[in-house]
Amino acid sequence: MKKRVLITAALAAALTGASLAWAADDAYPSKPIRLLVGYAPGGGTDIMARLMGRGLSIELGQSVIIENKPGAGQNIAATYVARAPADGYTLFLGSPAFAINTSLYKSLDYDPVKSFAPVAMFGQSPNLLIVPNSLGVNSVAEFLAYSKKNSRRINYSSSGVGSSQHLGGEMFRQEAVIEARHIPYRGSAPSIQAIMSDEVHYTFTNIPSATPLLSSQKVRVLAITSDKRSPLLPNVPTMAEVGMPRMQMSTWYGVLAPVGTPAAVITRLNVAINKVVRNADFREQMDRQGADPSESTPASFASFLDEDIARWRSVIKAGNVSAE
Repeated sequence: MKKRVLITAALAAALTGASLAWAADDAYPSKPIRLLVGYAPGGGTDIMARLMGRGLSIELGQSVIIENKPGAGQNIAATYVARAPADGYTLFLGSPAFAINTSLYKSLDYDPVKSFAPVAMFGQSPNLLIVPNSLGVNSVAEFLAYSKKNSRRINYSSSGVGSSQHLGGEMFRQEAVIEARHIPYRGSAPSIQAIMSDEVHYTFTNIPSATPLLSSQKVRVLAITSDKRSPLLPNVPTMAEVGMPRMQMSTWYGVLAPVGTPAAVITRLNVAINKVVRNADFREQMDRQGADPSESTPASFASFLDEDIARWRSVIKAGNVSAE
């Protein structure tokens, strides 16, 4: 009899927990949601946040407010969300800096793995290796030959120390086994301008930033960092095709919640984000930004994050890179 009572009590507790989970799922969201972006308005990450925010507002039936908290390579916004109530009403729009910062900074006020619950990654945008047309090189092989011949004066630009442009340039330097000096600029625009004005020899940027430059005939795209060619630039080979299979990196976009957020809420958000990704208008908008929309589960996003953190940790350690 005592054993049966214990079993009945355990079953009742399990059913109660399930009921509470369903109740949380049904009730959420009951008020506006804030989606924090670690950059100023107008940049690529901000644009992606607003695209997703509009779609989520429709799917969830509540306003999704985009809140910009720029500074310290996303750290200000990430710290804010990590300390927010774990109720699903304060979310974070993650991008590569989120994976980079854990190795770039000696100490953070949050842990990218322990402080957050991955919800969904909804898109990736590959990067392009671009060089000035004035170099007179037409392929990665020709650029490597040029760089080894002129090793003492090769340099590359980025939007700042620790940025994905910086680490992409550093990864390329390591993979190509060339000597190159990093020159950081205050943002992507001056970094690209440095290429156009022949101040530097190479940089990495995304497709939307590079496409308008091609008509100027001042830059040349040598390769793309995805595992397949882009339909927007079908004549540009992948890094694997030019002999650098490890040179795969992307600017990714995903939503994270504070750790401890109820599983039912995470599931509700994940389902809603994946529905937005399947929307034809959303996919068209992503295509215009040179990004590949993608569906994911919380588990697959978590696995991707682990791989991205490990990738950049290796590059940072080998290059002795630090933001401090």
